[in-house]
Amino acid sequence: MSIHGILGEQTTDYPTEYNPETLYPIARSMGRDAIAWHAGKLAVGVDWWQAFEMSWLNTQGLSQVAIARFSIPASSPFIVESKSLKLYLNSINFTEFASWEDVETLIAKDLSACVQADVTVELFGLEDDRSELLIIQPEGVCIDSALADTTDKVTLCEHPDASLLQDQTQADDSKLESGKPQPYTFYSNLLRSNCPVTNQPDWGTLAVSITSEKSVNEANMLRYILSFRQHNGFHEQCVEQIFADLSQYYAPSELMVRAWYTRRGGIDINPCRVSNVSLLPKPSRLIRQ
Repeated sequence: MSIHGILGEQTTDYPTEYNPETLYPIARSMGRDAIAWHAGKLAVGVDWWQAFEMSWLNTQGLSQVAIARFSIPASSPFIVESKSLKLYLNSINFTEFASWEDVETLIAKDLSACVQADVTVELFGLEDDRSELLIIQPEGVCIDSALADTTDKVTLCEHPDASLLQDQTQADDSKLESGKPQPYTFYSNLLRSNCPVTNQPDWGTLAVSITSEKSVNEANMLRYILSFRQHNGFHEQCVEQIFADLSQYYAPSELMVRAWYTRRGGIDINPCRVSNVSLLPKPSRLIRQ
């Protein structure tokens, strides 16, 4: 996966006049073709983008500031490149608006045109106490210490390796413990991948809720998550790769995979994929965001 053009350049001119043409769409098919799994099953979910450097002018010429959340459906044919979104938001800094609702309406129109799907835009004041802005803790068990009692050396992988989910002491899947479907909820703060545009590292917290007849080996799951450390992939593609790999290995009756990525350029990206829309959680923020 590679992206060319000004988005990968080291220096960039930041616009001071409203310019929706700055938005740069990227086809989701680029990442989904690489996964080579049921694209339709990867299109159930939402990408929540949160922008913390949101500003514009009121009709008096006074700067207004807010936190913005953009909800992009996973069914959209395109995503927006994150640096281009920052440039677009900067282009609004000196544009006058009569109301906050006008700002939301304009951004929703422009983002929807970019990704070719309906995007929801919410602006939050800095003193807004709505619960979805509060810092939460991921649900379930943290698996980051799952290898602490072993002497195993974790090697660097060039690409994500789903075979690490397999218990290497077992000859085949038929020998794995199975039985009635069991729910598992866990998370890891050690998700890392690289931006395919700039090659900069992206850090995030990954959370999984899964119901499967196969038992989840936390050590193997952690090895698998660590195999993303040198992978070049957008946030959305990484979450979809994990969703596809867990779906194929565990054959779950229910699955939710989400990630909270740390902020870069004043924006954090939080993809979530579910096996059924009823499993879709609410947007939230973590302490590292």
